[in-house]
Amino acid sequence: MSRLQGLAPVIGRRTRLVVLGSFPSVASLQARQYYGHPRNHFWPILSALWGIDLVAMEYARRIAEVKARGLGIWDVYAACRREGSLDSAIEDPELNDLASLRRRAPGLRALAHNGGESARTMKITRSLGLPVYRLPSTSPANASWSFERKLASWRTVFESVDLA
Repeated sequence: MSRLQGLAPVIGRRTRLVVLGSFPSVASLQARQYYGHPRNHFWPILSALWGIDLVAMEYARRIAEVKARGLGIWDVYAACRREGSLDSAIEDPELNDLASLRRRAPGLRALAHNGGESARTMKITRSLGLPVYRLPSTSPANASWSFERKLASWRTVFESVDLA
């Protein structure tokens, strides 16, 4: 099993909230795009929160929109070994430099973990002295949560940092 490398952070000077996933899926790695699996709810949730159709946009335009609105996207793991896309299959993970988030985004007001595997690093993210939230995973593997239920949880967090 070869070692996989994650994606570069999407963080700008205006970033107020960073959503931290665990590690990109096979589809995301192949596309070199965050949340690249067509059934992942990440982009549809943001579309619903902001009232714009991000799903229909080209990826570069989505990213520009995310940055302009103060959202950052990153993963807790920089690299790992994994067969398939399930978080439960992650082996030998290497953490991203999460401590650098305050420096990368001086206006950062909160962090949100997208799912349980990402939330395993909450001890580290809480040490940054910001509010840290655990959001339900947008992954298609999280089928026990309906889209509407995920959206409601995400809306609460986005409203708390004036992003919705």
